[in-house]
Amino acid sequence: MPNRFIGSWIDKGLVWFFTALNIITIVFTFFAEITFWDEFKTRFNFIAVDYLIYTHEVVANINQSYPLPLLIGGVLCISGGILFVFYKTGAFTASFTTKASLKQRLYALVLTVITGLIFGFFINNSMAEWSSNRYNSEISKSGIYSFFAAFRNNQMKYDEFYTTINNNKAFALVRKKLGGSNAFYTKENYSIHRKITDSLGSEQKKNVVFILVESLSGSFMKEFGNTENITPFLDSLAQKSVFFDNLYATGTRTVRGMEAVTLCIPPTPGQSIVKRPDNANLYTVNSVFKAKGYDSNFFYGGDGYFDNMNAYFGGNGFTIYDRGHGSVLSDKIQAVRNHIEDNEITFENAWGICDEDILNKMLKVADKQYATGQPFFNFVMTTSNHRPYTYPTGKIDIPSGTGRSGAVKYTDFALREFFSNAKTKHWFKNTVFVIVADHCASSAGKDEIDVANYHIPAFIVNLPDSETQKVSKLCSQIDLFPTLFGLLHWNYDSDFFGRNVLRNEFEERSLMGTYRKLTLMKQDKLMILSDQRKQAFYSWNKHDNSLKSIPMEQSFLEETIAWYQTADYLFNHKLLK
Repeated sequence: MPNRFIGSWIDKGLVWFFTALNIITIVFTFFAEITFWDEFKTRFNFIAVDYLIYTHEVVANINQSYPLPLLIGGVLCISGGILFVFYKTGAFTASFTTKASLKQRLYALVLTVITGLIFGFFINNSMAEWSSNRYNSEISKSGIYSFFAAFRNNQMKYDEFYTTINNNKAFALVRKKLGGSNAFYTKENYSIHRKITDSLGSEQKKNVVFILVESLSGSFMKEFGNTENITPFLDSLAQKSVFFDNLYATGTRTVRGMEAVTLCIPPTPGQSIVKRPDNANLYTVNSVFKAKGYDSNFFYGGDGYFDNMNAYFGGNGFTIYDRGHGSVLSDKIQAVRNHIEDNEITFENAWGICDEDILNKMLKVADKQYATGQPFFNFVMTTSNHRPYTYPTGKIDIPSGTGRSGAVKYTDFALREFFSNAKTKHWFKNTVFVIVADHCASSAGKDEIDVANYHIPAFIVNLPDSETQKVSKLCSQIDLFPTLFGLLHWNYDSDFFGRNVLRNEFEERSLMGTYRKLTLMKQDKLMILSDQRKQAFYSWNKHDNSLKSIPMEQSFLEETIAWYQTADYLFNHKLLK
């Protein structure tokens, strides 16, 4: 600023405004990072970036979860106190009376610009990840810098950031893993498209109700050692269903779970495909249902604009039922969107209507579908097991809003009520129910990948008693629908990386990831691929959930690369359409 403006109202206004803005930002970030760490055990990352986009849900959630007036008041009081100290010590007076030479001002400007360029182009946020203890690395980061680093790296091309092998070799490896006596490839080279046949091929068209449960960790169930008795219904269901007790989620977000179960694909780096551009008209499990004449619907108790869910499901053949707080579908998406009316709701919080209400809505729609004689595939996403953990009072013995255990127990209660009501329906006997978690309630531990926090339960319910069994093979969310199609004895086309777990030739493995770490686990060994073309190989101790570094195995590394490289290639080259 020229010296003639020093001390003018323009100078004073700018200095006061930007000083106050910086102090408020720093103080606000300090408190925000504490609450963010409490929820996610990490510095700001891509989740924080998403939270700036979906302001309705996030602001309402924060308001219902924390004493917002107290927090905002505290931020303003602390910021005001710091400004007052500056004022009393003469900092502002000095700023408004001290003049600088052109040389001094150029020196300050050049130094600032160079520093900005260095941090913008040469300093990577991952450089702070110096420790094998993930908590130490995260604490070493700057929250604000981490936020903008995540904003810049929301999408990552596999071949630019990760270790690669020749594409021919990668696809040959994956095709070998996905082949079998019932799989016949119909295309050569860069394709996994195949026809799946069944020796007992059936055209039986059972209705399918698929329930994706918010944050249902395996550790919540008595079946896996929990002593709180917060999932009595699901524990009973485990004894009379096809129950997967060694299944792992592919990611740590709802959109990752949706991607896994609908596309049956490993988690590609960066954002989930559910949130990426050009994700309509893909070959999903709904393509199989549509080919067999099913009516498909997606049910969500909040606004499906959140996390791009409506665009993804609407663009892939589903009719939508959601609350819809005003956001509209793109003109490119030819899907019907139905608003869940106020008179159908008994309870609603920041994330949407309670689990009982969304499941009851599905029952009403299923009755109409049954009346038309058309088989249906209904996909339901629950929301109650989410902070602020509020739900209708008087349903369970844990007060609403007191924590995660109550929310889990309410979801379990809602599922029990749902099955009780569904059993009275004419369509019940001809309907299969599939229940699985989208991800665990917690996903971040001290190691690169917290394996135990990917373990989730899955159930296939209402098959003949002869099918009831516990499946202990190590498997993934991506295997759930291929296994269901196998139980139904369907012949179908597949572009899926998932396989029927119940076949003897199924090779046990699980694929897990964050938006930067990509993992293949087989038995007690796991390979982790990281950006900057890094790899790490560990043995996993299931008893204490710890990782121990072991010597690299080249064949294991190449297989890991192949799964992720081919998945990324197929999507980015529009070969999953």
